[in-house]
Amino acid sequence: ETGAGQWGSGLCFGAALVGIKCDVFMVRVSYYQKPGRRVMMESWGGRVVPSPSVPPERIYEDMVTETAKKALAEDPNHPGSLGWAISEAIEHALKKPYPLNYSLGSVLNHVLMHQTIVGLEAYKQYELIDEYPDIIFGCTGGGSNHCGQAFPFIKDKLDGKKPDLRIVACEALSCPRLTRPKYIGYDTGDTIGYTPYIWMHSLGCDFVPAKIHAGGLRYHGMAPLLCVLIYSGYHEAQAFPQTEIFEAGRILSMTEGFLTAPEPCHCWAGAIREARRCAETGEEKVIHVADSGHGWVDVRGYDEYLKGKLEVLL
Repeated sequence: ETGAGQWGSGLCFGAALVGIKCDVFMVRVSYYQKPGRRVMMESWGGRVVPSPSVPPERIYEDMVTETAKKALAEDPNHPGSLGWAISEAIEHALKKPYPLNYSLGSVLNHVLMHQTIVGLEAYKQYELIDEYPDIIFGCTGGGSNHCGQAFPFIKDKLDGKKPDLRIVACEALSCPRLTRPKYIGYDTGDTIGYTPYIWMHSLGCDFVPAKIHAGGLRYHGMAPLLCVLIYSGYHEAQAFPQTEIFEAGRILSMTEGFLTAPEPCHCWAGAIREARRCAETGEEKVIHVADSGHGWVDVRGYDEYLKGKLEVLL
C-alpha cells in the first residue's frame, strides 16, 4: 500500500531492479491528486490501483478485494486512507492469486531500524564538521522517516549525553495522532483488523482523514517506539495546517530553489517557526530538518495554495 506514493515509488523501483512484480494499493484521494506518482510507479512496472475501488475503476480484476467493496458500500465516494489500503493489500496477499508477499513501509520496528541508515549518516556528518543539532524536526505519517533520522540522536538524550536535545515530530493538524489522540492504547494497524493489535497513539482504526495533499500523513496510528518516547516525555510533537506547510514549502523554494513534498513541508514549517522564535530571542541554534521527498509531482497542492484555493482542513 502507499499513501502519497513515495513508498510505492521506492518499492516499485526496487522490485524492478531485482525483476519481481509489484502491486500497489494507492489511497484513492492521492491516486487522483498525484497522477505523477502513479506514472512513476507504472513506469517501473508496478500495477497501481486506487484504494478503495472496484471495476471498471479498478482495471486489474485479480486485485479486487472484499475490503474495497465494504468501504464503497459505506461511502461510494470514499477517499480512502492508509488504514483501508493496508487492509486491501493484506487481503490481496492472503488470497495469493499468484505467489506474493506483503511489504509494509512504516510503523513497525524493523522498518524504523532500516531507516536509521539515514540518521547514522547524518550523525557522522555532524562529527565531521564538529557540530551537533539543538533541535530536530521530522514529518510523521507512520513514523519511519522521522524515526530513521532521529533515533541515532535520541540515544544521546536517553544516555544523558545531550539532555537538552529537542526532537519534534511534525504531523498534520487534520490527522493529530500525537497531539490530540482519540486514545493511547492498543489498536489494529489497518481498518478491517488483519494486523495484530499495536500499542500506539491512535485516532481509531476506522478514522478517515480529511483530503489533505500530504497523503503520506493520513494514517490513524503511529510507530509504537515513537509513541513510547512521546508518552515518556523524551520527544515532542507539533501539528500544522496545510496552508502553513505550503507557505513553508514556498519559502524553501524561494530561498533554496528546491520544491519539497507536502509531507516534509511540515517539518520545514516547524523549523521556520523555531528560526523566527530564535530571531526574536537572539538565540543561536543548529536546526536539523529531515527532508524526505521532492514535490515535483505534488504541484497541484502548490497550485491551489498559490491561487488562494487551499483550505485548512480539520
